[in-house]
Amino acid sequence: MSVVVAENGQGRYQQVVSAGQHHLIADEPVSLGGADAGPAPFDFVMAGLGACTSMTLRMYAERKGFALTHVSVSLNHDKIVVDGVTHDRISRLISLEGELSAEQRQRLLEIANKCPVHRLLSQSVTLECALAT
Repeated sequence: MSVVVAENGQGRYQQVVSAGQHHLIADEPVSLGGADAGPAPFDFVMAGLGACTSMTLRMYAERKGFALTHVSVSLNHDKIVVDGVTHDRISRLISLEGELSAEQRQRLLEIANKCPVHRLLSQSVTLECALAT
């Protein structure tokens, strides 16, 4: 499946994001010159990571028969300096509800770090770009 993003003419930076049958709006906040009509690009990245994390934990818990009743993932993006170099950091805080042992909770944390989007974002990615003809 491909995702198509295009200006929608409704605002300075507003975009329509089409992913299959789903259509979303992306925009920049007012502080960056947008109209705040939708999530900003980094919000979409964090939403993808949060959704993948939660879905991965749900699938694993169901497969293992864990009594997981609810998953919530809060994400934040900031910048950190490591050895004089500025890096992006996304922090996840995962809330797990249900009658889970300490071992099950620890295993779910390990599984969270194996979700496909986490793996993608934590490795070098080859990004290709070309102009349409």
